[in-house]
Amino acid sequence: MENDELVFGAVGVAPFDERVYRTVLAGPPVTVRDLAERTGSGAERLQSALARLRGHGLVSRLSGRPTRWAAVSPTAALAALVRNAHADLGRVTETAAELEAVYRALGETARPGEGVELLTSADELGRWFARLQQEATEEIMSLDRPPYVLAHGNPLQHTLLGRGVRYRTIYAPESLEIPGNLDVVAGLSQAGEEARVLAGLPLKMSVADRRIALLPLHLDSPITRSVVIRGTTLVDALVALFEGLWTQAVPLTAAGSESAGDPLDAEDRRILNLLLSGLKDETIARQLGTSTRSLRRRMRVLLDELGAENRFQAGVQAVRRGWV
Repeated sequence: MENDELVFGAVGVAPFDERVYRTVLAGPPVTVRDLAERTGSGAERLQSALARLRGHGLVSRLSGRPTRWAAVSPTAALAALVRNAHADLGRVTETAAELEAVYRALGETARPGEGVELLTSADELGRWFARLQQEATEEIMSLDRPPYVLAHGNPLQHTLLGRGVRYRTIYAPESLEIPGNLDVVAGLSQAGEEARVLAGLPLKMSVADRRIALLPLHLDSPITRSVVIRGTTLVDALVALFEGLWTQAVPLTAAGSESAGDPLDAEDRRILNLLLSGLKDETIARQLGTSTRSLRRRMRVLLDELGAENRFQAGVQAVRRGWV
């Protein structure tokens, strides 16, 4: 199937997931092994796709063994996705109106300590990112996702962590898939950064001391327009957004020690956290210095220990048992 035949992206379904759905739709209920034979894709990737499709309401998991998957009527399922997409567009429209108000505020007189500044180049964004950190005395909150206009790596962060400035960062999985980035984040975590991972970050931003925010006005590459916001209710809203996402995100490093009834050693706990973060197997294996095949064997043992068949079930069971 060619990419130009794939149309579900408009309602939030990834191209690979749509291919899997069309394969399931084309015949009777199938197992993951059936799908692997028909598509040539790996079982782990297919399990993840089926979990997402189930979340979209496009497939259902049938009872019995082996586990089989069946397609849901595309008319009903896609109608619901279209309604959700319309709701999302409505929220985008509302956000655009808010940003337009921010943009217009550039020409208005602000109260002392408040205001908005429009940045129109990558150089300005880079200078302001450094300034934002330098002005922080307590905490930097960041949502980190592509695209990037600066080289990944932030030497200033190590200095400020050493001075006691708290850094909390939520990374998009695609950010950590970039070669070398996971090693950078691991180094920052060792220096004191609190790092979590969450798929579907709606924007990228940094907020200093809950009073100054820096964020792009679009997520197209290259980023050409950004905005600095000081001391307004919009900054309060961005802080609230961050805190809500923080509670949903998966810690990149496991906290705490092993407890009674917890069979995980430190390495297994690290694998489990990376597994639940949404990273690809190859990225996790590279981070752990092992082969993908060895990692998958160890992951299978973890899933069996949790009584889970996929990452989603593993996450539910791990939370229930207090392992993450």
